[in-house]
Amino acid sequence: MDTSYFFKNTDLIIESLIGTILIFILIVIYTRIFGLKSFSKMTGFDFVITVAIGSILGMTINSGNPSVLLGAAILLILYGLNYAVTVLRYKSEKAEDLIDNNPLLLMENGEVIWENMKVSKVTEAELQSKLREANVIRLKQVKAVILETTGEISVLHTNDESIQVKDYIMDDVIRKK
Repeated sequence: MDTSYFFKNTDLIIESLIGTILIFILIVIYTRIFGLKSFSKMTGFDFVITVAIGSILGMTINSGNPSVLLGAAILLILYGLNYAVTVLRYKSEKAEDLIDNNPLLLMENGEVIWENMKVSKVTEAELQSKLREANVIRLKQVKAVILETTGEISVLHTNDESIQVKDYIMDDVIRKK
């Protein structure tokens, strides 16, 4: 058996070790500067940034291409872009509407909104699963089921049928597509 395959590029071990440590430290520093939201999957944009950061991190650590310095610069640009878009979304409702999806109502007062289920491509089995996770026993307990901007499904339910969901909670939710 030829073991030379396993021992190629051993001179790169120290370089890779130092590069990995530097990139790791920079990720921690950038995250401290720009906030934990840098890694959240709040919106599609945030997801893209998270994937891009992971990709650059992996490429820099594993292949050295881009170099550690260039990888650090690209990561800084991505964090800065994420921060700028977050500030823009915070300050401008138009920008927020352009960048983010709106939550979509899938169920209201125990009734499934099939048209919204179809548009959102949420299956009946997924809806049933979320209802079980929320410990819903009877459909009449369900006040609202919402497909959130993150792709998560929220279930609002109560045993007291007289309780209604406050308008503030449902304000940005699209009722019918």
